[in-house]
Amino acid sequence: MRQHVRAQIARQKVQIFKPQFDSRYAHDEIVSHSEMRIPSRNVSSSAELLTVVDDDTEVVGIDEGQFFDGELPAVCNALANRGKRVIVAGLDQDYLGKPFEPMPQLLAIAEYITKTLAICMVCGNPANHTQRLVVSSDRLLLGAQGTYEARCRRCFDPALSSGGEGQA
Repeated sequence: MRQHVRAQIARQKVQIFKPQFDSRYAHDEIVSHSEMRIPSRNVSSSAELLTVVDDDTEVVGIDEGQFFDGELPAVCNALANRGKRVIVAGLDQDYLGKPFEPMPQLLAIAEYITKTLAICMVCGNPANHTQRLVVSSDRLLLGAQGTYEARCRRCFDPALSSGGEGQA
């Protein structure tokens, strides 16, 4: 969100997108945990981005990149080749700590990467895992507060959310 706000301050034309099915906090906005809001547009697929990004747009923001289809890296490349600065935010790991597609491919082709760590809700250390707090085997489980929390490597236990034994 900071990069999008900076681009807007610089008077660059910015368009921000998120997946169609993610309407947890707002249908037409990206909402941070601190309640910061930025207008956005929902899209149903990565390919749709190629048709809805305006020619005069300078910065394309994509939120929740892990919820897009496998074409997102190719679409981001196509947009960058059209002269757009493309900023994708998303989780690089799922609730089991496994790579969350298509983020690994995006990380491989990205020119700049900023990995932002949260704070572990158990011990306060830097956290790069997402602990699912409810039992479900669904990989995509949208949740608001109370469904997930940030955890460090030591406090993360993927078995808690699948009902299995502790971490190996």
